[in-house]
Amino acid sequence: MKFISYLLNGDPRLAVTDGNVAVDLNAADPAVPSDFTAALALGPALIAAAQTALQGPGRRMPLAGLTLAPAVPRPGKVLCLGLNYAEHAREGGLEAPAYPAVFMRSASSLAGHGEAAPLPHVSHQLDFEAELACVIGRRARYVSREEALDYVFGYACFNDITLRDYQMKSPTWTVGKNFDRTGGFGPWVATRDELPAGGDGLRIQLRLNGVVEQDANTSHMIVGVAHAIELLSEAMTLEPGDVIAMGTPAGIGGARRPPLWMVHGDTVEVEIEGLGVLRNFIVDEPPGASASEPQTYGRG
Repeated sequence: MKFISYLLNGDPRLAVTDGNVAVDLNAADPAVPSDFTAALALGPALIAAAQTALQGPGRRMPLAGLTLAPAVPRPGKVLCLGLNYAEHAREGGLEAPAYPAVFMRSASSLAGHGEAAPLPHVSHQLDFEAELACVIGRRARYVSREEALDYVFGYACFNDITLRDYQMKSPTWTVGKNFDRTGGFGPWVATRDELPAGGDGLRIQLRLNGVVEQDANTSHMIVGVAHAIELLSEAMTLEPGDVIAMGTPAGIGGARRPPLWMVHGDTVEVEIEGLGVLRNFIVDEPPGASASEPQTYGRG
């Protein structure tokens, strides 16, 4: 089963998909919150409500006509694993870490499928990173590796678009990973039963303007999903709707000589076996962009 967040009058709403159509869950059943994170608190009742909605008389909306928000629009935490593929660590001249390099993204850094990701006027070093994302379905604290996958709701494609020069301004990487609308996330969240356990053994690709730039398999991750949940839940409580981005394989643009940076007009796609294609478009940030006037960069 696949869940999307789409925009209605600027606000994200939760829907379940059935092929090329979607059904708004709150419209079908007012007991289901329209917000994905809030709806996850229903636990198994969310899946039951989605099944009922797909079988009921609720209005079906063409999926192609919807403007998608990030798959989980307002996650409490987006935890990202760095250097989680050995070849990616080596292409940067680094050793794979004994403990994963963990950093965080904010909700404002996320972008939906089809959304334009801005190339900020303060940098031209815009790089791509195809990743598998895991969405937490219930509260997890001190979870064992053996039980960890029971806490997963589902999986999605993620593009950890990074400003490399800003990433390297600080040893924590945070600034370069949190520019507005640079983290592509979607198009949907597929429930865990649709994929192999832990999202293992899936082909993961990134294409830039149709050219394959990253091509690997999630079986090459150093720390798998279950291990990541075990480690992270030692340090903090994982809440429903939290997201774990599982790191990128080798092939990033910044490791090339000369570097391959994304530019205005580029189309970047992440495809993961069983999870579809996440597509974003690169556009120059409008001159004079400011927080006082929120910018709309458009969608393809």
